[in-house]
Order: sequence, then C-alpha cells, then structure tokens
Amino acid sequence: MRARVSWTLVLAAFLAFPPFQQERVEEMGFGEIFRIERMRALTQALRSRWDAEASAFAFPWGHMIPILEDVSRITGLRVYGRAVSGYTYPCYHDLAERLLDLPVERRSSLVPKIALQESLGLYEAGKNAGESEDEYLLLFATRGDAVHCRFLPLLEDLGEVWAYLHLPALGRGDLTRPGLAPIARRWDPLQDTRHLADQLERLQEAIDCYPYLDVVWQPYLREGDEGQPWLAQARPYFGRSVWLHALNLVLPLNLFLTQRSLGLRQSVVEFPVRDRFRRPGRSFRGLHDTTDWRERVREQIENWERKGKAVRSDATTDDAYLQAYALKYGGKVYKSAHHQVDVTGEIASLQALLQSAVQDREAAQRQTAEL
Repeated sequence: MRARVSWTLVLAAFLAFPPFQQERVEEMGFGEIFRIERMRALTQALRSRWDAEASAFAFPWGHMIPILEDVSRITGLRVYGRAVSGYTYPCYHDLAERLLDLPVERRSSLVPKIALQESLGLYEAGKNAGESEDEYLLLFATRGDAVHCRFLPLLEDLGEVWAYLHLPALGRGDLTRPGLAPIARRWDPLQDTRHLADQLERLQEAIDCYPYLDVVWQPYLREGDEGQPWLAQARPYFGRSVWLHALNLVLPLNLFLTQRSLGLRQSVVEFPVRDRFRRPGRSFRGLHDTTDWRERVREQIENWERKGKAVRSDATTDDAYLQAYALKYGGKVYKSAHHQVDVTGEIASLQALLQSAVQDREAAQRQTAEL
C-alpha cells in the first residue's frame, strides 16, 4: 500500500460521508486523524527498527515502544473499553454482495478494485493522487482479507509524532500550533525535497548516532489533561503490559521492556521469543472455518479486561539490561551504511555499545551531582 495514495482515498471517503456519518467518525476519535500531516521517510526509518519478536523498536540505547499514553495523547483515539474482537470468515462473498451490492471475485474473495472505488466515489481521487490505472491499490483489501479498514495510516501519524517527542534532536517536525489536543495536530513535518532514499539514509545515520542522554523517556510529565477528557478513562490502562486486540490481530504490549518510559530503571528481563510468546491470530490466512476470536483468544481478552499487569522495577541501574541487550542485538541495532558490520565486527560493536552505555551513565551521574 502506497501511503500517499491510501491517505488520499481514505480522506476522500471521509469527506464523501453524509454529515451524520462524519459526526459518528468524530465521536469515535478518528476525526482528528484526518487533520494530521505525515512524513514517509521517518515512518520507514522507524519501521526498519521494529523487532517483531519483542514487539518493540530496537535502538542503540535499548527497546522503545509507543505506549497507550502515547496513542491517547498523540492521536486522541480512545484506548479503553472492550477489546475489539469478533468473527472472521473464510469467505466474504455473501457479506460483500449484501452490504456493498457489488460483484465479488469468487477465486480471491475480493471486490474488484475499480468497482469498489467507483461505488465509493474514489476512482477520480485515485487518479488525482498521481498513480496510473495499473498502479491503483485497493484501499480495503489485500492478502485475501476482504473489506476492512486496516490501512488507515494511524501508525504512521503516531510513529512520526512519537519520534518528535521522544527523539527531539532528530528535528523532523515544526511545533506550529502549540496547545492543541491531540498532540499530533501541533506538528507539521519538515518538507524535504531530496530523494526518499537519501532522506532515509540520513535519518538512519542520525538515529545510529543519536545521543543517549537526549532521549526523552517521559515527554508528558508537564502535560495536563486539558482538552483531552478521554485521558481520565484511559489512565487505568497506562503503565501496564497488556494484550492488544483488533479482531484477528492480537499482539502483546511488552511494557516491561521499556521501564524507563515509566520513570524507572530498566531491570534485566527475559526477552520475548516466538516459541514462548505465541501470537494467536497474527493472521487468519489459512484458517478455513469461521473463527470467533473472543473464544480463540479468551485468555488474552481476559488479560485486557483485567487491564493487564502493572510494570515494576527494583533496579538501581540500567547496566545489566544494557549488557544483555548488547549481547542479543549487537550490530543489528545499526541501520545506516556507515554502521553496517560483518560477523568479525560484531565483537567490536558489542564492546562499543557497552562502553557507550557506561560513559552515558557516568555523564548522567555527573550532571545529577552538579544539579
């Protein structure tokens, strides 16, 4: 899915809704998303550092995760209430024909893309996005999934503003509308006319060399709740490791990996691996029966209803965690061409990472003593 095209089509669909539907979308918290600007290079730079095993970003200074407070404050989306769960089906022919009154391709279970775009009034919008007819990508369907809205680019908006707040030295956005809520609407991305590949390489280099002491683990310490009444209901979910649900997508929010985002020292933890933290419902491709995810992942839904597990730490230093982290990831935490290492260079990279962590800790101790 090309973000530029998908965003144009999503916005066109929203603007084509009758007023009562637009109001309903606003009430659900999605209205603010359509007023947010995005920058593709930063999104790609962050995505390349995502560790699917840990469900966390792997940076040179350790794990980081967009937490529920990030989502709530940045996007204004509601992160409380019942888990988003229900049924998925092996075939969507009858459902699509009944609800959309459109023909369905029997072999793939997909609505023909042009027919769907025309029914939504989006065919011309796709053309205006600058794509040729052969390059149109269906907004609501891919990989065998029938009609859904998985490609609302919420994670792109979240990821970029998350980086502005937690990694301010990257300098990738302008704070043009201070005071607005949600936070994402305060920022405009910097316009960069260079080729996307050049932008991406510069960003990777900047992240590889990012000063450890400039990382902002708790950007909301001085943020009030004014203009964001949903925070009061969301707050009981903050600071807890939980399972997140979106029908057949069920993923852990491993907040115990980022204890520093809660103002704690990061303790040594067991890093998640696939055979220990099984992910039910990663995709329903290959499931040939109707699936009730409320039954299939009952344990994970009950975990959400209990609001997960509070994260605590008795550690007084991050050193042991950083050592274990370096042993696990080594040079893999570096993504720019200047930091690519071969197998022989892994040892040097580990030593450099550990030495850097020790130096940063000593510098922080000196600053604390001076204060």
